[in-house]
Amino acid sequence: MNRKLTWLGVVSALLLAACTTQGPVQPEAEAPRPVEKAPALSPKLAAAADYLTRMAEQQARLYSVAAPLLINNAQLCKSHARNLLGFTAKNRYYYPGEFNEAAHYAFGMGDQMQVTGVLAGSGASKAGLRRGDGLVSAEGKPIPTGATAPSTVGSVLGPLVAKNATIDMVISRDGANRDIAVPVTRACGFGIELGNSDNVNSYADGSRVLVTRGMLNFAQSNDELAYVMARGIAHNMLGHPQSQRQNSTLSSIIDNLVSVRPDLSMLIGSGGVKAMPSDLDAAADRLAVYLLARANYDLDGVEKFWKRLADTYPASVLNGYVANHPSTQVRLATIGKAVDEVEAKRKAKQALVP
Repeated sequence: MNRKLTWLGVVSALLLAACTTQGPVQPEAEAPRPVEKAPALSPKLAAAADYLTRMAEQQARLYSVAAPLLINNAQLCKSHARNLLGFTAKNRYYYPGEFNEAAHYAFGMGDQMQVTGVLAGSGASKAGLRRGDGLVSAEGKPIPTGATAPSTVGSVLGPLVAKNATIDMVISRDGANRDIAVPVTRACGFGIELGNSDNVNSYADGSRVLVTRGMLNFAQSNDELAYVMARGIAHNMLGHPQSQRQNSTLSSIIDNLVSVRPDLSMLIGSGGVKAMPSDLDAAADRLAVYLLARANYDLDGVEKFWKRLADTYPASVLNGYVANHPSTQVRLATIGKAVDEVEAKRKAKQALVP
């Protein structure tokens, strides 16, 4: 297992919600106690903490949009559906160099694994798990702490999720331990990752979907962001990265871009990514429309979004989305037909199954 803990293979970190509490009121006769000021951060550490916070905000948006796509389409994912706990966790040792210390200041992270995100609609969400909760134990097994915890926690949680409908956990919150029962969630088992790059693209390697910071900024709404993620999920469900024999190339790109400090030289030119054939792209587009409909996303803007992307970043823009998926006109025709299919099934009150 690599150094990121996802929903046991489904996603990595969210922004930890900060909160403050008001201290007790001092009696009038008592002299006010001096307020202890937090130590000033060095400019480098402050910049690193701000960077992590912005990354977490962007990842939070990805998770929010991905949740209904993953959960509502478990039936269609078939062999890709998994039992998931529905939360992400990290500690400060997940982050390298000065980002280790920055995670402490930005998120209050220490040695203990800490919940960094809860998947909306999951068993973890329904059980009341919160961002910032510390992980103490699961089914009586201690959760690892310290420098090796991000790479070893999966060996504790993975087997439990595979065989239990509910996981009895002990968490720490507000200085006290609490018992919590977390039902597992059946969902599409694809990782949703943020890519730390400004190229406007998305990559799917068969097990993960990565959306770059550039694409995140290009998407003007959560519906538009869902269009991108649904196509990546569809490519994975249909096995396209494997059939094109480029899943290893795409995995290398994703592994690099999820890093806090990616090597952007890997994106020079095409980055080794072959353009997706038009028939495979069309198949992914048709399936994506059904995934979006089942997740209750608005289908009205699907065609307009892909046309706007192709007009703004045409295939001549290297390592852009359209360079990897150049058959825009074929895809738009497929999308229009698929939207009509879905609307007809809705009117006939038929199951939304392609």
